[in-house]
Amino acid sequence: MDHQPATLPPHILLFPFPIQGHVKPTLNLAELLCLHGLHVTILISEYCRTRLLRLGNVQSGTLLHPALCFKTISDGLPEDHPRVGMRVMEVTPPNIVGPLFRELMTSTNCLGSETRKPLTCIIADAILSFLGDFAIEKGIPFIYFPSISACSYWTSFCIPQVIEADEIPLKGNDMDLLVKSVPGMEGFLRRRDLPIFRADDINDPKLQFLKTECRKNLVAHALIMNTFDDLEESILSQMHTHFPNIYTIGPLHVHLRIRLAVAEMISSSTSTTSVSFWEEDRKCLTWLDSQPSKSVIYVSFGSITVMTREQHMDFWYGLVNSGQRFLWVIRPDFFASGEDVESQILTELEEGTRKRGFMVGWAPQEEVLAHPATGGFLTHSGWNSSMESITAGVPMICWSYFADQMVNSRLVSEVWKLGLDMKDTCDRVVVEKMVRDLMEVRKDEFQQRADQMAKKAKRAVSEGGSSYFNLDRLIQGIKSMIV
Repeated sequence: MDHQPATLPPHILLFPFPIQGHVKPTLNLAELLCLHGLHVTILISEYCRTRLLRLGNVQSGTLLHPALCFKTISDGLPEDHPRVGMRVMEVTPPNIVGPLFRELMTSTNCLGSETRKPLTCIIADAILSFLGDFAIEKGIPFIYFPSISACSYWTSFCIPQVIEADEIPLKGNDMDLLVKSVPGMEGFLRRRDLPIFRADDINDPKLQFLKTECRKNLVAHALIMNTFDDLEESILSQMHTHFPNIYTIGPLHVHLRIRLAVAEMISSSTSTTSVSFWEEDRKCLTWLDSQPSKSVIYVSFGSITVMTREQHMDFWYGLVNSGQRFLWVIRPDFFASGEDVESQILTELEEGTRKRGFMVGWAPQEEVLAHPATGGFLTHSGWNSSMESITAGVPMICWSYFADQMVNSRLVSEVWKLGLDMKDTCDRVVVEKMVRDLMEVRKDEFQQRADQMAKKAKRAVSEGGSSYFNLDRLIQGIKSMIV
């Protein structure tokens, strides 16, 4: 390596948990780092890489940044594994992927080459703690990047205290009792809002994973959060007692557009790299063009959620009976495993939807939420969807599926007052009422709050804003690292 140029920039490795909701913000972060002169390698699963190249525009996005490159690694699963629903927790088993990662680092001199330094810093998904173990062993500075809200992360971090306080397991307890052992959230967090996969056994592997994984993050140099100070300030202050250095640089998708505009690479309204594991049906945008302003509720439950036939039909009847226009995303793998009813359901839904609805397999979500016709969002409360809705100023109805979504939906309804929380309910009467409340009865109330929060989000990532400042601080911190 003696013939390397002396002025090579720092080299950062990003390793996201290999599902769409984690890969997307990681790609946004990668592009931001490249814009500031850093070399970035993204390590993603072979499965993700195949989907992105076929259905996203990663190749065209990468052309903007020659400093950005991809390496692949197995996610430890066979190609035909569903990777949806609760089975997503089987992705990237550390006993398989950990050794593969070490082998890759050894064989590539930690990805050093004639044109790139060996790694200056590792930025790892917060649930991939084996990367931190490797970084400590090799003396490489590392940062964790949780792809969730600060409130969800803090709740997960406090699970050991929640267990000590006998507030879980939940079996036999009132789910609406307030949780008192998560500092800063005592007044609104209920047992049903905990991100614990509804474990009834204290030894449940998923609960034990949650209990220990966030605590392992304490050894990192810093945390990067896809949030902004005005949104989660009180919880961020609690987190600072354990993590002195937290870089809040969100909303990342808007921050990237603004930085690209500053660099005069694109218009601030231009879409950036598309991260989609399914083919986007852009006909829905044409349909939205023909709808009145704020008249459509957009319905999408993200990239992992699955439902039964009964749940599907309850949502459909509730939407139709509400009298509202709706745009509904139903993924190709949206139906619960073992239910051979997909074609039957879709036929029923399509026939009954023609008057005021539109259905697609996948949608360009950021564009849909930004469309003038969109007035509400029925969502699973994933953090990307929540941030995209907040920045677009679109009120939400939240039907959370699992994990961090349980906390997010409570915040939307009780803290930020941006919509309604429908978790643990799938009844057509409730769906109908909540859709009407969001789109008619309380429309002005929710829209006013959503508009105010959208302004705060955009201010945070504009020059002089907190997230803008924190990204500059992050870049300088990385550039000052010496290995």
